[in-house]
Amino acid sequence: MMRTVLILILLMTAGCVHRRIRVTSEPPGAIVWLNDTEIGRTPAEAEFTFYGSYDVRLELEGYEPVHEARRTKAPFYEYPGPDLIAEALPMNFNSLIEWHFDLEPNIESTGPVEQVEADLIERARRMRRQTERTEADDD
Repeated sequence: MMRTVLILILLMTAGCVHRRIRVTSEPPGAIVWLNDTEIGRTPAEAEFTFYGSYDVRLELEGYEPVHEARRTKAPFYEYPGPDLIAEALPMNFNSLIEWHFDLEPNIESTGPVEQVEADLIERARRMRRQTERTEADDD
């Protein structure tokens, strides 16, 4: 009887494992999808149930979208054997996976490429004229 009560107490006080993925970006505010499920804007966190590959997408207006595959690695207490002990112990285990992305500005948000090139050529012509005038003044 005493053994049964002890087992029941251990089962009722058994710990658990909390698994979370945190995604950050520079600049912040990008919409994040994990395996085609939107989890919010960066910085964003979501719970997960399995370790392995994840499809990650980030989008922010004015920046190039990001679409990558990322992997999560299980800590030792999630391997077969130790995982039974981790679940039975009266304590919590937290697993936090952190991924950071640096977003690149979208060239189209700064203006059409043709306009940027035309502006650059015009500035080069002005500098050439200034240089020619300076050289003529030196003579």
